Amino acid sequence: MEQLNAAQVHAALPFQRLVPALRRAFAEGATVPLRHHHDMAHPGHRETTLLLMPAWQDGDKAGVKVVTVAPHNVDRPSIQGIYLLLDLPTGTPELMMDAPALTARRTAAASALAASHLAPGQAETLLMIGTGTLAPLLIEAHASVRPIRRVKLWGRNPDKARALAETLGHLDLTIELVTDLASAAQQADIISVATLSQTPLLKGEWLRPGQHVDLVGAYRPDMREADDEAVRRSQLFVDSREGAMKETGDLAIPLAQGVIQPEDIQATLFDLSRKTHPGRTDPQALTLFKSVGHALEDLAAAREVERHWKEPS
Repeated sequence: MEQLNAAQVHAALPFQRLVPALRRAFAEGATVPLRHHHDMAHPGHRETTLLLMPAWQDGDKAGVKVVTVAPHNVDRPSIQGIYLLLDLPTGTPELMMDAPALTARRTAAASALAASHLAPGQAETLLMIGTGTLAPLLIEAHASVRPIRRVKLWGRNPDKARALAETLGHLDLTIELVTDLASAAQQADIISVATLSQTPLLKGEWLRPGQHVDLVGAYRPDMREADDEAVRRSQLFVDSREGAMKETGDLAIPLAQGVIQPEDIQATLFDLSRKTHPGRTDPQALTLFKSVGHALEDLAAAREVERHWKEPS
């Protein structure tokens, strides 16, 4: 059984291939049980979390992601794990790969898939809020589905923002570091947010008709990246309803407070990929996609990695 490191996984998943692969996967579907979430006590520190995320396509391939989250780590990443791809009929493990790299690529690709249905067709300006691991991938992914020419980059730490900007030269984009978030938000066609914020960074009063908002962080019910007004004003879309309404504060909190209702979520990536929802039809619509992650995305990405490594060189 081959084992692939992070660099090999990234190399196998260019967005020009991965976004269409996710589109096909959401259109076709798969069996995806609820993920297992176990908080394991670690006396003297925050708990270490174990996540198990299986998915399979009947008679074909199965996969499971095993991830640990150890927030107290100092000398190694806080998120670590593996993805195991198996032949379903025989149960044979076929390929093991770095899970954080796989997760990062598929997460950015899912946002790009949503944007391909929801963002303005001629979107040229992207505001990226956040400077972490996902930020450069989200910029590249959005630029693969829309004619992005300018990127406005905002981060809490100016040094990290400058360092990130220096790594983006290969994308042939104009990168501008910004400090006035309100002004930058008003000028953007697409706003992508990938942070660990527990309080809203993006305010609805800054938004204008015709924009598309992409919320990627806030993976816990007590975390938020956009305020109530941003959510209330927007047409809402998610990757999957089950996770989005429970796992992220961006939707769970306004749902609990009655700001929005479950029926305000218009469609999922399944609906958009199957064309049972038309996506953006009004140029003046304000659309918002909330990503929480789905094991189907992992399986589709892992299968693309497998295809890459089986292709003749």
